[in-house]
Amino acid sequence: MDVGQQQRKTVRIMGTQGIPANYGGFETAAENIARFLVAKGWRVVVYCQRAGKGPMEEDVWNGIERITIPIDLPGWRGTSAFDWLCIAHACKFRDVCLIFGYNTAIFHYRMRLRGIPNIINMDGIEWARARWGIVKQGILYANERFAALFGNHLIADHPEIERFLYSRAPKRKISTITYGADPLPSASTAPIEAMNLEPGRYTTMIARTNPENSILELVKAFSMRRRDHKMVVLGAFLPEVNPYHRMVRDAASDEVIFAGPIYDPVIVKALRFHAKAHLHGHTLGGTSPTLVEALAAGNPVLSHDNKYNRWTARDAALYFDTPECADSQISRLLSDEGLRQKLSAAALARFNEEFTWDHVAGQYEELLTRFLPEI
Repeated sequence: MDVGQQQRKTVRIMGTQGIPANYGGFETAAENIARFLVAKGWRVVVYCQRAGKGPMEEDVWNGIERITIPIDLPGWRGTSAFDWLCIAHACKFRDVCLIFGYNTAIFHYRMRLRGIPNIINMDGIEWARARWGIVKQGILYANERFAALFGNHLIADHPEIERFLYSRAPKRKISTITYGADPLPSASTAPIEAMNLEPGRYTTMIARTNPENSILELVKAFSMRRRDHKMVVLGAFLPEVNPYHRMVRDAASDEVIFAGPIYDPVIVKALRFHAKAHLHGHTLGGTSPTLVEALAAGNPVLSHDNKYNRWTARDAALYFDTPECADSQISRLLSDEGLRQKLSAAALARFNEEFTWDHVAGQYEELLTRFLPEI
């Protein structure tokens, strides 16, 4: 490392699978923040995980330094081993660290002992999600406390999460920075035509297939009457082994299409852009990336009525709290073009106000700058 490189503002990003993003919201955030910071003259180091054995590998991707660590363990054991090795490597330096998630925050004591600035994106109230089971919930709950103890600063992705974190840490060490999305001014019709869909003749629902995302309620609501539209549900369904998935399938009319998990961004963007509306059932967490992406696409939204979604979408959505209410609101959305135009304009305005990557990453840069070690 030359003297010029040592003197550059440097951040080490960990807690994700790595970049380029092909897994989830944290990876997408890490990639976009890293790109933004590199363009601003920062040196950015991102830790990446791959399956297998062997030595660490270092390379550069789009100006971003990557340190890839092979891990030959499944599930939580692999994640924990990866996080431990990332922290061990980062502790060889004095750079500010940006960590996504608190799942293994107990390891962060090493950074505090060495005086390494440690900024943690706390995600949502992850331990409250029933799908983890009581043991994993207990581990997450403990690590949330460790993150509040060992982190120099905590990032909430939503004002309600920030208010919750006031019970964990002093207000002065907590900030709200949301997720971002890319604008979506156009998209090809070819991907949706390949799925036998017509532009403007379907709604989308994109979510993890668990009860807290109201998939059953929205499928029931859509299926209460003939719509002359399709409902396209993206996500992994295993009705043969998962009772909840089986209930959702059984509740669906023949106008509901279970498209499976689709990760190809070209297809997902086309589905969003040409949808008549987006159905959003998330009930927990903070700012939902899938809701932000719907706003970026200018989708009229029907959203579950809770404090998280109300702040994110504001007047860009209609809201529901029961399947019967959702049924009525879906009918309004599909039949009222003026209403859809109003909601679409509000969605784009809300996106441009709060959720562009330049706005989000700019807030990260401002925060990271406060914690840069003196050279």
